[in-house]
Amino acid sequence: MAFVFAVVQRGPAVLVLVAALLLLGIALGAVAQLPVPVSLAAGAVIGCWLLIFAARERHARRTR
Repeated sequence: MAFVFAVVQRGPAVLVLVAALLLLGIALGAVAQLPVPVSLAAGAVIGCWLLIFAARERHARRTR
């Protein structure tokens, strides 16, 4: 209970961090239940998506 009180006292930044860690734990728990090839394929898809997003953002920043 003291942890919750400390999070509320520190403001929204800590609350966002706690929520992100909670979601990361849920995602890792879900991945632990999947077969390894499915996890690797999902990781590759996410990695490609992030690379495409980074390239588009970099291109958009250069053209401004």
